[in-house]
Amino acid sequence: MGSSEVESLLIGDYNKYKKKADEAKASGDYIKAGELYSKCARVMSKLSGMTDNKTLKEKRSALAQKLGALGGDLEAGKVPVKKTVSARPSSGSENAEVESISEFESYGETLISTSTVKWGAIGGLDPVKRLIKETVVLSAVKRPDAIKPWKGILLFGPPGTGKTLLASATAGSLDATFFDVKVGQALSKYYGESSKIISAIFNVARNHSPSVVFLDEFDSIALSRGADIDEASRRTLSSLLSELDGFQDKGSDTFLLTMAATNTPWDLDTAVLSRFPKRIYVPLPDEKACEEIVKIHTIKGGLELKGVSLADVGKRCVEKLYAGRDIKNLCTQAIWNMVRVENPNLDSLADEPLTEVKKYALKTRSLTKADFDSAFESIEGATKSRDIETYDKWAEEMGGI
Repeated sequence: MGSSEVESLLIGDYNKYKKKADEAKASGDYIKAGELYSKCARVMSKLSGMTDNKTLKEKRSALAQKLGALGGDLEAGKVPVKKTVSARPSSGSENAEVESISEFESYGETLISTSTVKWGAIGGLDPVKRLIKETVVLSAVKRPDAIKPWKGILLFGPPGTGKTLLASATAGSLDATFFDVKVGQALSKYYGESSKIISAIFNVARNHSPSVVFLDEFDSIALSRGADIDEASRRTLSSLLSELDGFQDKGSDTFLLTMAATNTPWDLDTAVLSRFPKRIYVPLPDEKACEEIVKIHTIKGGLELKGVSLADVGKRCVEKLYAGRDIKNLCTQAIWNMVRVENPNLDSLADEPLTEVKKYALKTRSLTKADFDSAFESIEGATKSRDIETYDKWAEEMGGI
């Protein structure tokens, strides 16, 4: 398991413990809350040791100390007093008080990750990659005031075409702080918290500039306000629109690029679409792109092909309307076909102790046409021809490139 996967698991553990700790604290079960905050502190301490980013390491370390202290106090029976801070005066609420959002910014810190993906890891999609690269360059170089880069990019297209990978490569190639935000991570069952989480994520992103904020499954938070959505969802959407407007960044050289991905762009609120004038259609790969993706998941991974025509494989992938994810699954299945043939009794090893299993030398060989033929029979693409027509029509009507 790679370090990025371990980091993701630890962040998942932190979020789980933190949520339970907050709930226990809110219900008055301070002993349980203290134990859980102490667990959070230990996980955050591990996360601190996993990054080479000095600023991120210091922030994670400080958060671990803060959570450890809170956990110790609660376990010792010290009941906290809820603090408030004065809100900035505004019309109609001159003496208003609001809950500090520091805890939400602490949560935003846990969504930080470091992407190691580079552009070369993406097969095909050359026009899409060029558009994104141009936006990045224009955001960084000195330029006349009249030349303004895109601050938000909407990626749309069928599932599995590489939208998340494109965002990862954008951050990885820049060595930028990467916020890979699954929209569910920004939603809370408690009224008003989702709006605070959205604002906190963008605040933390500015503090860690250069940053790329990637909002995956974007349609689940940015549905049309004409749709049947509740008031809390409307408030969350309003907060998101405010952040996308970027008033906080005007006159600043802060690099903050917002990228969002959706499989159903026609469901998005029109106000949201206006904040994403650059809408990039990420289509199914053509034959050449299919060939490159197959190479990435076989040859570049250390395997050889024998008697396999990449041109034929690419053509069949296009005919079956495969997305990049489907092609990855195709290669995985072909590899498994080879492994099973070369290791017919592999499953029997599961009856042995792990120490004995680790001694087994896996037999491999070159991948053959038969391996791929069998894989094609078991892998079906999720996209249908009618779906392609729908995407093409929306891209034409709404300015998708």
